[in-house]
Amino acid sequence: MIAPAEERLPRGGGLAQAFSAVRTRRGLVAVLFALAAAGWWWAADQMQGMDNGPWTRLGTLGWFLSVWVVMMAAMMLPSVAPTIALYSRMTKQRSPLSPLVFAAGYLVTWAGAGVLAFVIRRVVDSIWGDILAWNRGGRWAAGATLILAAVYQLTPLKDVCLGKCRSPLGFLLGSWREGWSGALQMGAKNGAWCVGCCWALMAALFALGIMSLAWMAVVAGLIAVEKTFPWRRAASHGTAAILLGLGLLVLIAPAAIPGLSTPKQAPMHDMPVMSS
Repeated sequence: MIAPAEERLPRGGGLAQAFSAVRTRRGLVAVLFALAAAGWWWAADQMQGMDNGPWTRLGTLGWFLSVWVVMMAAMMLPSVAPTIALYSRMTKQRSPLSPLVFAAGYLVTWAGAGVLAFVIRRVVDSIWGDILAWNRGGRWAAGATLILAAVYQLTPLKDVCLGKCRSPLGFLLGSWREGWSGALQMGAKNGAWCVGCCWALMAALFALGIMSLAWMAVVAGLIAVEKTFPWRRAASHGTAAILLGLGLLVLIAPAAIPGLSTPKQAPMHDMPVMSS
């Protein structure tokens, strides 16, 4: 199925169609930003006092996944709002719920990425114990992760995924499905391209402190700039330079990084189940 003919070819190129849709779907965009704001508030409440710096323990799967999904809503909904607004403009149903189903599909993909990250961490802990403790290999692993994230910014795969994120009209026309199930599938597919684009930045967040609201805001800002900045390569290369600088500082002079918590010598206990 394809998008309705009268909405298939909005004028402009690149992100222009999406930003045009934002202007005509102000109510929807306001809802998405309100959800993101609620996510920031909730995450700040849940994460208070839990930042133990690089490789902070993730707690139980249920607790971590609930926090992770809210974090992704807070961090990613503002940058994906233009795509969702364009989808709302193009959909035949004109249903106020279809764009929210699209957003739900997007978050489902990010939830899957969170589960994968949790499993990887548990495998590392089960095989190598506290190898990621700061006074063992944690500092070096954090620095290496940040440097690898910087290198990924310059790869062809990153460029392809970022191009998909910055070309919402092309994505929507090439992936169009009707109905709520179609909205869910399209949102999940858009989320997959976004994971391909941003997974290294999320790995950097783990390396800097997954429970740090400050680093969460920094990474969210870098993602938003990459997806909306007019000069795509400059944004991507600028992000690479920032990640490289942080990686080198973690290895050489971690105390020089503002806001970086040095993990305590004693390992933290697993985080509690989400409080009400």
